[in-house]
Amino acid sequence: MTAAAVAKVSDIPPGKMRPVEVDGLRVALCNVDGKIYAIEDVCTHDDGPLGEGQLVDGQAECPRHGARFDVKSGQATRMPAIMPVRTFPVRVEGDSIYVEVGHGD
Repeated sequence: MTAAAVAKVSDIPPGKMRPVEVDGLRVALCNVDGKIYAIEDVCTHDDGPLGEGQLVDGQAECPRHGARFDVKSGQATRMPAIMPVRTFPVRVEGDSIYVEVGHGD
């Protein structure tokens, strides 16, 4: 499966997140110290939109109840969430960001 270009690096400053849709799936792109990570844009606590929250020390913080997730591993790092979010491979070519979401994993 070929990954789709979903955003530009220049659209996501370091320390920020941006929600995008990839093959019908909500994904939050996260810029941590200039490196782009992709996580599912759904908090495992209450389905909140992670991409509308903030990045705090490399963790996506849900804007609803403050649950946090490590953007590299997807692991829940702060309650009330306990289940991880999915992470996706990211490739950057020039200013283009490609995300491979795959299906059925």
